[in-house]
Amino acid sequence: MSQKPKSRSRPSSQGEREPGGGGEEAPSTSRGPGGAASQRRAQASPAPGPRSQKQLELKVAELVQFLLIKDQRKIPIRRTDILRHVVGDYKDVLPELLRRAAERLEYVFGYRLVELEPRSNTYILVNTLEPVEEDAEVRGDQGTPTTGLLMIVLGLIFMKGNTIKETEVWDFLRRLGVHPDKKHLIFGEPKKLITEDFVRQRYLDYRRIPHTDPVDYELQWGPRTNLETSKMKVLKFVAKVHNQDPKDWPAQYCEALADEEARARPQPAGPSPATASAPTPAPVS
Repeated sequence: MSQKPKSRSRPSSQGEREPGGGGEEAPSTSRGPGGAASQRRAQASPAPGPRSQKQLELKVAELVQFLLIKDQRKIPIRRTDILRHVVGDYKDVLPELLRRAAERLEYVFGYRLVELEPRSNTYILVNTLEPVEEDAEVRGDQGTPTTGLLMIVLGLIFMKGNTIKETEVWDFLRRLGVHPDKKHLIFGEPKKLITEDFVRQRYLDYRRIPHTDPVDYELQWGPRTNLETSKMKVLKFVAKVHNQDPKDWPAQYCEALADEEARARPQPAGPSPATASAPTPAPVS
């Protein structure tokens, strides 16, 4: 779905407006009297240059993923957390980031970004859809708070060629406020969840990379993932987060198509394990 660029001076809606009514954390654009001190501050903190559309889109995708993760426990999302974990030095375009993220959440994922109370600086996601089963899978919404995180990790693995270093996973998740060495409000101990729980549940395979110093590990899809989802579903999830079409990643799209075709082919007939291992009944005398 293409989006036409809109002026940042356009009045914003409830789900995208700058909370607090004044944008107090954004650099001031006032031309009022400030004297030499004001000029020195302006010289010490030069205004950031214009961002490219690609830079803004990457930051919006990051913000969307952050909001989806934070919403898993249905606890209001604080603006201070958005600024700290996602926005960084993009404070000057925060209203634009929120506007684009709100549009993507609503039109792609079926969530409306709403400020909980006026001037509260906290947000919630309101589900505007009654998703069918397949749509729920694509959104990573399968009834457990950890499913959204698992979908993001599965997407990282697939987009990196079906194998990714653990250090690369944490480099990405830190930008969403998920750290390997810090307890998380939603996920508890994220490192244990990813490298032990998901591995034990067979969603992920986790193995040491030989001859690495310092020691590093890699992650791949586990056998349960291949049974419960598919490369195409995960690619659609990634595409929706980035507001792109799955075909925008030709290599991954071709791989996902081949996977779909392989799944559609009839499997060779044979006895089930239960039938093969069943003892031969004794003859009736």
